[in-house]
Amino acid sequence: MLTRSSRRQGWRRGLAVLTVASVLALVALAEPARADTIRDNQQWVLDMLNVPSVWADTEGRGVTVAVIDSGVNSSVSDLTGSVTTGPDYTGVRTSRSSSDWGVHGTWMASLIAGHGHDGGGNGVIGIAPHARVLSIRVIPDRADPNYTSYEREPENRIQQSLADGINYAVSHGAQVISMSIGYSAPSGTVRQALQRAYDRGIVVIASAGNSGDQSGTSRSGGAPESFPANYPGVISVGAVSSSGAVAGFSSDNLSVQVAAPGVSVPAQGRDGQYWWVSGTSPACALVAGVAALIKSVYPRLAPDLVASALTTTTTDKPAHGYDSQVGFGIVDAEAALVRAGKLDQSRPASGGIAATTGFRGAAAPEPVSPRGSGALIGFAVLALFSLLLAGAAGLRLGVLRRGNQ
Repeated sequence: MLTRSSRRQGWRRGLAVLTVASVLALVALAEPARADTIRDNQQWVLDMLNVPSVWADTEGRGVTVAVIDSGVNSSVSDLTGSVTTGPDYTGVRTSRSSSDWGVHGTWMASLIAGHGHDGGGNGVIGIAPHARVLSIRVIPDRADPNYTSYEREPENRIQQSLADGINYAVSHGAQVISMSIGYSAPSGTVRQALQRAYDRGIVVIASAGNSGDQSGTSRSGGAPESFPANYPGVISVGAVSSSGAVAGFSSDNLSVQVAAPGVSVPAQGRDGQYWWVSGTSPACALVAGVAALIKSVYPRLAPDLVASALTTTTTDKPAHGYDSQVGFGIVDAEAALVRAGKLDQSRPASGGIAATTGFRGAAAPEPVSPRGSGALIGFAVLALFSLLLAGAAGLRLGVLRRGNQ
């Protein structure tokens, strides 16, 4: 997870893409992997999420996933032909040809929509290999030569960049938004943009954060809040290892709704090479891929119902049904797709998302029927009586005050 940092605002420092050896230190590195073994080493990720059984029904065709991140290199082998490059809202002028441009974003995009190469049999296969990626750059990678310039930008400028990215995704056909990024403070501007996304039926996924290893947070549910994961309506994702155990770095707080693989996950980098990446970042991207599978089959399913499909069909559920480390459990793509079908069949026959739902889950108020003349006369009499009572009370209060002077 890419994080905004600033001494003045107290933002967290560091990337959330980590080597297995440096998970506890939250170092912004990843280990290279051999290309000829990448598919075999990826299989546990696909199996844990129960994805291969879904591909007979859908591979995400017709869905656009907006990857709001550090940029995506569209020319890497496993993403060729699948990426549309949107605007750069970072305010810095790093060239796309720089080896430090789009590192994190390319990893995430490959996990969502990678289609392999050489006929699809080699390289990274994403969760939704026929989905399209809309790349929107809102934050530079830590190693970006202009990162220090970005750090000096004021908070409102940074938050506006994220809001602009969300709004662009909304207006350019995204059905899913994936944000493996983190800010330590909320923004009304960003929240308004998210509401627009929600009202348009867009599913929004975010990484929960990598603060689980901080002293006193991993077991207390007190990890620092991370936005956008902590905004209402956003599906926040924690990370687990290949054994299903909670990753030590994964933030432990009540924003977490589901979990997915996040330790040593194979991904393709902007250099075309393969890397092991760890953090809640890859976990977020993988769940975004599952959301894309659902939206491919049920494009009109509202975001809250997609969230319900994901959270009610999990595997490895916590003992009491929910905990703040893995939420409701590990996402199961096959079961979620079946549940989504049932929810789609039971949805209201009329009324759009904006008319029936909101971040707080409250339905819009019923319209007030026009009042007839009889009702209006009654209200007028009641209003006149109220005015007479108020006048009498005021006169009595004046008399009492004069008597007490």
